[in-house]
Amino acid sequence: MKVGITCYPTYGGSGAVATELGLELAHRGHEVHFVSYAQPFRLTSFRPGVFFHEVEMMPYPLFEYPPYSLALAVALHRVTLDHALDLLHVHYAVPHATSAWVAREMLRADGGDVKIITTLHGTDITLVGQDPSFEPITRFSIERSDGLTAVSEHLKQRTLDAFGCDGRRIQVVPNFIDPSRYDRENTPCHRGDLVRAGERLVMHISNFRKVKRVDDVVRVFARIQARVPSRLVLIGDGPERATAVQVAEQEGVTDRTMFLGKLESVAELLSCADLFLLPSEEESFGLVALEAQASGVPVVGSAGSGLDEVLEGGVTGWLHPVGDVEAMAASGIRVLDDADLWIRTSNAARERAAGRFAADRIVPLYEAFYEEVMAGGGGRTRGTDAGAPGANGTLEPGAEPGRGEAG
Repeated sequence: MKVGITCYPTYGGSGAVATELGLELAHRGHEVHFVSYAQPFRLTSFRPGVFFHEVEMMPYPLFEYPPYSLALAVALHRVTLDHALDLLHVHYAVPHATSAWVAREMLRADGGDVKIITTLHGTDITLVGQDPSFEPITRFSIERSDGLTAVSEHLKQRTLDAFGCDGRRIQVVPNFIDPSRYDRENTPCHRGDLVRAGERLVMHISNFRKVKRVDDVVRVFARIQARVPSRLVLIGDGPERATAVQVAEQEGVTDRTMFLGKLESVAELLSCADLFLLPSEEESFGLVALEAQASGVPVVGSAGSGLDEVLEGGVTGWLHPVGDVEAMAASGIRVLDDADLWIRTSNAARERAAGRFAADRIVPLYEAFYEEVMAGGGGRTRGTDAGAPGANGTLEPGAEPGRGEAG
């Protein structure tokens, strides 16, 4: 199959998953064409069957803000024609699904066609999509997609609550990882450069947006540090970094807090970590929490979102109400202060990540969905049969692709 993939190429979960999906599809014999304004940050070397097409933007004085969505539509139209693509798989509803629809309308005007699958990742639904200025076009783009997937049941329900998606069923296909990349035993570790002997390493990775509650990360760490000698390493950057720096000063942990900025690869740092903090207001899935678990790092985070589907509370980590700094700190102290508990939690985390979210279990679910969409399915409501997904629209890890077992 020939697949076009569009995603945001910068640091973030959606771009990482979209790129890894493309690479896995190529490894499985498909031809994959990435179309975006820049090369995805995880597409760093030559891979057979993988091609990148940069969207060309024309500088023009009349455009104060260059119309990227239209330029993307033109690029998708061109690549689809030139390479006879079977489908376009776009990640994020706005503007990618909209651009794909425009490209398809251009193709249809010339007698061609292409299928569109849209994967919803989070803020395209929970934040951008519900803004009054974007809600109508988000709804339109979702409804015009031939197939829809969401990375968690939580996000699926948020989408249904916000947009209805009448007459459609959203397939839940979770994010995934390559367990071998996060093998703690075989990954170079920089622990000696980050902590001193006898200290524990607490870590946080995000884009430092307000929804990530990076200030709570620092507050939780300060309480942990008061009981267990530790250092906090924060990876990433964004608008809340200054707030995090200020809170570290207020809590008196500036000398024990290290900001490393944006890094392309985090596996070798996660392999050093003893605890991962993710106290977000909202997580549609929490890919970084999955990466931490794959690295054998216990996670403490917020309950009530997609993170509930990634972690097994009390087994691979602990989830507490948003903003409950004291409870999160207590869980962190407990696991860092009990070597046997840390080992059990670390082992359980790795087993869950490899057992439920490994690429070789999830990518076939996408392939099965591709086949369904190409055959004329793609989530429109219809009776369940032996060849159709289950009534709840979920493709669970471990279920036989195309059969729809709940798992």
